[in-house]
Amino acid sequence: MYSPVHLRKGVYILPNLFTTASMFSAFLSIFWAYAGKFDQAALAVLISGVFDGIDGKVARLTKTTSNFGTQYDSLSDVIAFGVAPSLLMYFWILNTEGHLGMLVCFLFSTCGALRLARFNVQTSSQSTSIPKKFFTGLPIPAAGCTLATLIFFNQYAAIYYDATTISIGLIFLMALLSLLMVSRIRYAAFKDYGAIKIQPFSYMVLAILLFVMIASNPTLLGFLFMIGYVISGPIYTYIFMLRKRSHKKPPNE
Repeated sequence: MYSPVHLRKGVYILPNLFTTASMFSAFLSIFWAYAGKFDQAALAVLISGVFDGIDGKVARLTKTTSNFGTQYDSLSDVIAFGVAPSLLMYFWILNTEGHLGMLVCFLFSTCGALRLARFNVQTSSQSTSIPKKFFTGLPIPAAGCTLATLIFFNQYAAIYYDATTISIGLIFLMALLSLLMVSRIRYAAFKDYGAIKIQPFSYMVLAILLFVMIASNPTLLGFLFMIGYVISGPIYTYIFMLRKRSHKKPPNE
């Protein structure tokens, strides 16, 4: 019979297994992208996103968070949402843009690594008793999954735009995502336990409607949902926060 110490050590490895699964899915994405299987490669990136979300939740719920897990998760994220999506975009269409396509992929991966390095420094210097409701800069999983969903959304974009226009638009999109990752813009983190606590009935209805909408046409709405999250940061930071600060100022006499 296992003692509580042995049980804790057994649970401790669980979130790291999910992190390893995320990294393995990213490796599959790279291999499939090189083989020209772009749909499978994009799906593998999205699966990495699922595993990446699970490992953190499991670590917090089982109280097995550690500095090792944080660093290992970040190294996995660089591969899963920095390198893998960049190579996917390059093999998919940006290889036709020569050095520019290669450099924008490198820029995306580098900014993702910088984003994670800054996050780790901020996490180690902040009190763990205070729930973090916002990220500083666009999270790299969101940036990587945005590029992955673009693969499926392209069937709609290709109706109106040719390959050259799409590749140029992709260059601007990747540059924008890169800058947002290293920016000071605030993004919702969804890292507290609010989703599992009692909520108003209307919130549950909205969540169900959102799920049904995306599930009804994921190839279209998946990318639009990710773009919505990308633009939510600037909207919140530069519109809502500025308006909130203006209301706090005392009226001029």
